[in-house]
Amino acid sequence: MIQDPIADMLTRIRNAVVAGHPRVDVPGSKLKLEIARILKEEGYINNYMVKGEGAKYQIRIFLRYDAKGKSPITDLKRVSKPSRRVYVKASEIPKVLGGYGICIVSTPKGVMTGKKARQENVGGELIAEIY
Repeated sequence: MIQDPIADMLTRIRNAVVAGHPRVDVPGSKLKLEIARILKEEGYINNYMVKGEGAKYQIRIFLRYDAKGKSPITDLKRVSKPSRRVYVKASEIPKVLGGYGICIVSTPKGVMTGKKARQENVGGELIAEIY
C-alpha cells in the first residue's frame, strides 16, 4: 500500500522524465487530476487523460520534450508530507526559483498554483514545487 500517493505520482513523473518516456500512468484520484490539470496549464506536460472507470482508474500523463529531448520538468519536490504538513498564508507562498518554477497549493477555493493563490489572497497546504 502506498503511504503518500502524491509523492508516488511525482516520483513516477520524475523517473519517466529521466528515462525519456513519452508517457506515464499513475493511479487516479481527484487531487492527482487537479495536479495534472495544473501541470498542463503551466506547460510542463502535453496532455493527460483518464484511462478506465470506476474506483480503479488510471491517469495517463503525456510528457513534453523539446527538439533536443529536454523536458521542461527539471525537478518535482513534495513539500507537505503526511508526517509533516506545511501550511502557508497567502503572503508566505514561496516563489520557486525566483518565479521560474511553480508551487501547487491546496486552498479552500480548490487546488491552484502559488501565483493564483497569491492573487486571490488565499493560503493553504503547500503540496509541491515544480521547476
